[in-house]
Amino acid sequence: MTQDKFRLESDLLGELQVPADAYYGVQTQRALNNYKISNTRMCDYPEYIIAMAYVKMAAAAANTQLGVMPKEIGDAIVKACQEIVDGKLHDQFPVDMVQGGAGTSVNMNANEVIANRALELMGHKKGEYQYCSPNDHVNCAQSTNDAYPSAFRYCFYRMNKHLEKALRDLIASFRAKGEEFKDIIKMGRTQLQDAVPMTSGQEFNAFANNLEEELANLDRNAVLLKEINMGGTAIGTGLNAVPGFAELCTKLMSEFSGDSFAKAPDLVEATPDTGAYVSYSAALKRLAVKLSKTCNDLRLMASGPRCGLHEINLPPMAPGSSIMPGKVNPVIPEVTNQVCFKVIGNDTAVAFAAEAGQLQLNVMEPIIVESILESQTWLINVMNTLRTKCVDGITVNADHCYEMVKNSIGIVTALNPYIGYKTSTKVAKEALETGRSVYDLVLEHGYMSKDKLDEALDPKMMTASHEFIK
Repeated sequence: MTQDKFRLESDLLGELQVPADAYYGVQTQRALNNYKISNTRMCDYPEYIIAMAYVKMAAAAANTQLGVMPKEIGDAIVKACQEIVDGKLHDQFPVDMVQGGAGTSVNMNANEVIANRALELMGHKKGEYQYCSPNDHVNCAQSTNDAYPSAFRYCFYRMNKHLEKALRDLIASFRAKGEEFKDIIKMGRTQLQDAVPMTSGQEFNAFANNLEEELANLDRNAVLLKEINMGGTAIGTGLNAVPGFAELCTKLMSEFSGDSFAKAPDLVEATPDTGAYVSYSAALKRLAVKLSKTCNDLRLMASGPRCGLHEINLPPMAPGSSIMPGKVNPVIPEVTNQVCFKVIGNDTAVAFAAEAGQLQLNVMEPIIVESILESQTWLINVMNTLRTKCVDGITVNADHCYEMVKNSIGIVTALNPYIGYKTSTKVAKEALETGRSVYDLVLEHGYMSKDKLDEALDPKMMTASHEFIK
């Protein structure tokens, strides 16, 4: 670039060139120079930028109402923030998600972009900070230590809404399969051994119900994210914020965003506290564990096609081997498993980072933010993929499932109420040793009449509670 394509800005460390057309400034440029770590940038998460804009909007409006900031500057900052909420200037947030400084680079990136856009709105040039300063105006009555966590808390909350939608859609898909397969009899299994009959519908409804529990768990933990520490400034004492700022800023952030926030009752406690992030990350991990187990089951049930369970068919999505002709692998459940492993690992990173805080601030918050946002994003993407490219297209091999039920020794369990556990065990052992059917052996030994045996071993009777007569 030629010299005229840069502007010169200065900070504590001296002067630095910044691209002339950039809305960010010197401290963002230093972050770009310092942190080439994850290759994941703030602008990869639009909800993060929007949440930060709401924080800065509420702060500017509060400072204006309290007479701390000139109305012209406050109004320009609010307008600049609204443009960002509306989707503008998101490419001006290029800082790496993983960084030192406890989030200062993120906060200053926002302050600089908002200040330079506000300058334009007031008829000034970028970098003319004497008219609107990133620090004195956009960051007025704030510190990174309250603005940054308030923003990413709200970001997590907004992302959780998208996550819950993807989860609801997946649950609905499993439930639809439960209805579709409600009359398909199959063998249930415990410890990978034949257990007792059930329907495929019961199995898929169980998948849906198991995942549905996670909606409530996510909700319980997402509520914790709505308590913010705006007005605490550096360590929670409120230095440089006028009386009433914390309450008014929280109120205005609720009004501007449409989501209700609460001021933390003890801002000194809230500033270094990471408890809500640990709890919410654990909720993501719990969802991942359940989702992975469900995919394990799908892969087992689809195993084969000739030498496995072969109870269900997953939609074929790609050739499965470069050497074995005709092989098709369960690639969508496999990728889901891998995403779940990553979420579980991210939760471990969150726990270590939360533990690593000292005294009045946790400087490890950036990796907490990156880990949780990555987990949310990957889970959203993979749940949508699992639904549309796998679950929606699953079919059941009904005849094969029924044959396995008829040939199973496990159906002898249904005879316990009629002939007793000891006799049922005897029949099961003989069937296993001779290869003969439970049905034939019970009749041969005269344990039950044919009519009563047919009734007891009716697959529909074995998949629901019913009365019996010895």
